[in-house]
Amino acid sequence: MPKKRAKDKPDLSNKIKSGWEILKESLPEIESYNREYLRFLTQVKTEREAVEHLRDHAGKARGLELVENRGKALAVCRRGAIPLKEGVRIVVAHIDCPRLDLKANPLYEDTDLAMLKTHYYGGIKKYQWLARPLALHGVLVKEDGSPVKVLMGEDPNDPCFTIEDLLPHLAANVQYAKKLPDAFQAEKLNIILGSRPDLTAKENRVKEYILSLLHEKYGIVEQDFVSADLEIVPAGPAREVGIDRSLIGGYGQDDRACSWAAFAAVRDAASKGCTSIALLMDKEEIGSEGNTGAKSMFIEEVLWELAGRYGEEIIPSRVLFRSKAISGDANGAFDPDYPEVHEKMNAAKLGYGVCVTKFTGARGKVGSSEAHAEYMAYIRSILNRSGIPWQTGELGKVDEGGGGTVAKFLAEYGMDIVDMGPPLLSMHSPFELSSKVDTYSTYLAYRAFMEDK
Repeated sequence: MPKKRAKDKPDLSNKIKSGWEILKESLPEIESYNREYLRFLTQVKTEREAVEHLRDHAGKARGLELVENRGKALAVCRRGAIPLKEGVRIVVAHIDCPRLDLKANPLYEDTDLAMLKTHYYGGIKKYQWLARPLALHGVLVKEDGSPVKVLMGEDPNDPCFTIEDLLPHLAANVQYAKKLPDAFQAEKLNIILGSRPDLTAKENRVKEYILSLLHEKYGIVEQDFVSADLEIVPAGPAREVGIDRSLIGGYGQDDRACSWAAFAAVRDAASKGCTSIALLMDKEEIGSEGNTGAKSMFIEEVLWELAGRYGEEIIPSRVLFRSKAISGDANGAFDPDYPEVHEKMNAAKLGYGVCVTKFTGARGKVGSSEAHAEYMAYIRSILNRSGIPWQTGELGKVDEGGGGTVAKFLAEYGMDIVDMGPPLLSMHSPFELSSKVDTYSTYLAYRAFMEDK
């Protein structure tokens, strides 16, 4: 008698596969997506530039509705088959990044150098901004209300700017002997603007010459700095990294990896379910404050505007209570040089797909928006059905650090929301690293979410 064959045992363990293995048949799509993403990273370095860039790209796509907020926040929407009153699908991401802002009265002269005073924005390591090429982006608004765009330091033919650093021969007591926060002081993050004097001026001759150049190029006077949004950012393009070109390196990937993925997802999504919204917000890096941040009522204004265009009657708060959302934000990838800050079983890794973060916050989940188990099940079912590489992750060991996102501000409306985005190395630095397969997986995840009924 032949022996009965044992039934195949189900695979009970949770084995995370490399995203490259799961998407091995999609390499051309991965490369195509990341070429677009590289261009976005290179061309867009401020929130105003992000809004302008995405507005232009949305105009080339079919069926998209735009709602803009003061040129610094944007909702890109695609109407679905289901009425607004039944809820919408939102992927919210932020388009601001850590940087240096110019002070209201920035320009001064010291030791025959014209300098600009700055105030850092968001969480930076100050020393990373020293002795490197920097660019100036932004807008000045004259007293008559006319705006003047400023962009210097990106074109190879442009001059760039920099912050000088102390030579190591003299740094023993001023830097080396101090703790890091004391060695690099915010008030010394001053931009070198020039050194040539105006030989006709009696005092502040270098400053006067710089003012004459600015007036010649932009038609501005010194007082125009008071009504300006001017940002100092790393100069130069985003790059492919690694001999295999598998990584993306560049400034602002937290959170432009998610904001581009959200835009691309709503651009490409089929409109068979709920209305989809890519909600791209300002001010996340400083707590989502102000009238262009996630604490504002911009999402309600978006719904009012869409309802008017679609001829529907709604109560925005009830629509939002019935909605589902993803907070698109990057997480920190496991760092092989600093493994001691991670809990390896619950740390995201480069190359393993989009990272789903059930909760954020710090030290006892303080400040967190935690997704319910039912919503986590819903999200992973979408990802698994769609064959999208995904993993989970936390931002470091318990009590090691932590961080927050915009999720908790949308959760106040009663909607279900979870954080989801690619893991990054060198996060919040002037040159962050992502994996191409992770950025592409993030796009696939957002799109599958928007298309789910």
